[in-house]
Amino acid sequence: MTPGNTKPSDTNPAAPPPSHTTPTTPTPGDTLPALTIPLTRTLIVAGALASRDYQDVHHDPEAARAKGSPEIFMNILTTNGLVGRYITDHFGPHCTLRKVAIRLGAPNYPGDTMVLNGTITEVTDDTAVVRVVGRNGIGHHVTGTVTVDIPEGIPGGVPEGAPEGVPEGLPEGTA
Repeated sequence: MTPGNTKPSDTNPAAPPPSHTTPTTPTPGDTLPALTIPLTRTLIVAGALASRDYQDVHHDPEAARAKGSPEIFMNILTTNGLVGRYITDHFGPHCTLRKVAIRLGAPNYPGDTMVLNGTITEVTDDTAVVRVVGRNGIGHHVTGTVTVDIPEGIPGGVPEGAPEGVPEGLPEGTA
């Protein structure tokens, strides 16, 4: 293994960096790029276990069916974490999630896909409010708002002069 725990075949120094748009100061009406999340059985079970939610409907298909669900389904804590990831992926690692207010709707079942979309609804000083909607094949899985603090001088959470693209040593698609 090479540094970064990658195989030599995983890196291609001659490849151009992925396309990147320079973030700007957020303004109301701006939309965040969509985030598509494949809903695997592993994601659903691992999310429940990581959040210490041992309810059988999140890991045991027979128990879920006995309780009226056609399949295991994602818990709210995993959804909350994915919404947080969506916001920090956009605004960067230096932002602070101040408030996450979400409601669940249609369950997330394995084999489906959830697509998160966001629209900035309010900006005051260094704080933005983002309306988030996550849809799956049944309907709206999650709706709500996230209030995020963006450090001064870091529009979109990316420091000025930061290199674009994938950091050196990381395989493409992991940054």
